[in-house]
Amino acid sequence: MFKYYLRLGLRSLRRNPVLTALMVMAIGFGVASSMTTYTVFRAMSGDPIAWKSSKLFVPQIDPWGPAHRLNDEPPGGMTYIDAVALMRDHRGYLQSALYPIAPTVYTDDSSQKVRSAQGHAVYGEFFSMLDVPFLFGNGWSAADDEQHARVVVIGKNLNQRLFGGTNSVGRVIRLDSHSYRISGVLDDWHPEPKFYDLANASAFGTADQVFLPFTAAIDEQLFTSGRFSCGVKDPDPGFAGALASSCAWIGYMVELNTSTQVHAYSSYLDSYAHGQQVLGRFGWAPDNRLRDLPTWLAFKQVVPSETKVSIVVALCLLLVCMVNTVGLLLAKFLRRSGEIGVRRALGASRLAIAAQFGVESGAIGLAGGALGLLLTWLGVELMQGSLPKPIAALAHIDVTLLSETLLLAVVATVLAGLYPIWRAMSVRLSLQLKED
Repeated sequence: MFKYYLRLGLRSLRRNPVLTALMVMAIGFGVASSMTTYTVFRAMSGDPIAWKSSKLFVPQIDPWGPAHRLNDEPPGGMTYIDAVALMRDHRGYLQSALYPIAPTVYTDDSSQKVRSAQGHAVYGEFFSMLDVPFLFGNGWSAADDEQHARVVVIGKNLNQRLFGGTNSVGRVIRLDSHSYRISGVLDDWHPEPKFYDLANASAFGTADQVFLPFTAAIDEQLFTSGRFSCGVKDPDPGFAGALASSCAWIGYMVELNTSTQVHAYSSYLDSYAHGQQVLGRFGWAPDNRLRDLPTWLAFKQVVPSETKVSIVVALCLLLVCMVNTVGLLLAKFLRRSGEIGVRRALGASRLAIAAQFGVESGAIGLAGGALGLLLTWLGVELMQGSLPKPIAALAHIDVTLLSETLLLAVVATVLAGLYPIWRAMSVRLSLQLKED
């Protein structure tokens, strides 16, 4: 029966090409506006480590006091003093203090340009905590952290540029004025947003290509390439002044696998802040935060509010298009009251009438979905030209988006057709036959 209803529907659509085109365009434009906006929203709001984001936490300690808080919040980053103390106490399952760096990479190849490489100074637990994939080798050990070893993990792109993509583990590269032994080469790893240091680095941008031990980076006085926030007073001159200051420039992430661990770590933060109060370093009551990664991403407003508003506007436009489609389908179906009356007189049930017009609505939805796919592709291309490059690189059409666009078009059209189909089912047989 489906094939029969499909033939009837296609024949009806061909009889009214203008009306059919209007309905297809209404669905296509409505779906395209929604899916184009959704593509950008999805790219910016995805969970970059969904399988364990609920176990990753960002602690915050207030080094400035209530008079210097922004929106009654402690800074997102930590002071060097607090970060090192938390690492020393090591109350989490895995944890790492970190900060963004941009050392200059030197090479013996005269054809290679000298350029800086974006990266982070981290502790060895960083890689296992975040399930960082390796192409060759691995990260460094806790002993390397303690010994301030000059080792480095490099990204796949940097390895390709310096060593042609071969296994470079054990080889040496020069960063700024010192040499570092390569302990591992990352596989493709470019989480967007760059969730592990939202307090001090940009959420979107190029992938990090250099990871150095935190302790070695401090020894070499590699200053942060990210944010350096001083709420109370400016630091004393020099790198030593930055280390001793109350400025927040160190990121921090900890893995806590159970609710018991979360509660214990939260209590530890309060105890630590209270201890600093007793020592006279803090002159205020503890005011700490411990947010899991999804909550942290929302708090840092990784997805701008304007993007969320645009989603609502696009959905409203889709709703308007659906209302227009309802009116067009209603006019089309009621014009066929005579046909409905004859079919009912020949024994067709109300359900059969509903199935016939439902298949016809679905065909319109498929055609509108095909148009919506084309318009979505054009819309994404146009938006990529107007968005910042890091975000534009994330907005792309894939198989999932294609299937979602078609599904949305069909569902929207079937929903729009419910009322017209109900009216078609409700045509009074006796009255219609008398009029005919």
